[in-house]
Amino acid sequence: MNRIEEKMRTLKENGRKAFITYMTAGMPDMEGCKKIIFANEKAGCDVIELGIPFSDPVADGPVIQNASYQSILRGTNLRKVFELVEEVRREGCNIPIVFMMYFNTILHYGITEFADKCRSVGVDGVIIPDLPLEEQGQLTEVLDKNEENPILIQLVSPVSGKRIPKILEKARGFVYCVSSMGVTGQKADFHKDVMEYLQEVKKYSKIPVMMGFGIRTAEDIEPMKELIDGCIIGSHFIQFLEECGYNPEKAEEYCKSFKEKL
Repeated sequence: MNRIEEKMRTLKENGRKAFITYMTAGMPDMEGCKKIIFANEKAGCDVIELGIPFSDPVADGPVIQNASYQSILRGTNLRKVFELVEEVRREGCNIPIVFMMYFNTILHYGITEFADKCRSVGVDGVIIPDLPLEEQGQLTEVLDKNEENPILIQLVSPVSGKRIPKILEKARGFVYCVSSMGVTGQKADFHKDVMEYLQEVKKYSKIPVMMGFGIRTAEDIEPMKELIDGCIIGSHFIQFLEECGYNPEKAEEYCKSFKEKL
């Protein structure tokens, strides 16, 4: 069973909410990034979403865009991130790792080669915000050939509407619910129909439902705690890391506190 699925099963058995953090690969540098990964795991984070820097991250707001740009300036690329994951796995890191990335990066690397490399180094899932369901066939055909390949995490949004059942039909791991329209990093100004939207997702989902985009504190998701199985913190966590100078101890404290409040 995939690490993500194992983690979600354990959380469900224990009646716990999942806490997922997003961080940009290669920030503040590769060694510093590795330390933050281990800090997250030590703090009890359930999944790490590792953002692969890209020149045109259309789903991301200013905070993640800037982090991606800074990481590219430092020479980060997919090959180096694979090396990073391989290294942390070799050093005993067992937390599920999901790549958040754009499809051009995979195409450039080669779809089959990408799947093979993910499997060999220990990448458990991929999130691709610019790859809608109708265009996933080329990738899923490759991923489905080996059960040890990473899971393609499906995203739904407040305007997915009647497409929700189809999107979730074969979804694995967890479903990523975008909480509002627009890019990442907005304040907790969720879509006006967010409760009805989450109820619809919950109705059709056979897997855990996670909410992301714009969440800053555990209190932000209090109204919808009965409808979701966990949350994803991205821009706010990156801002925190920047403010604390990517200090691993402070990152651990932040994650541990947030997880406890869930």
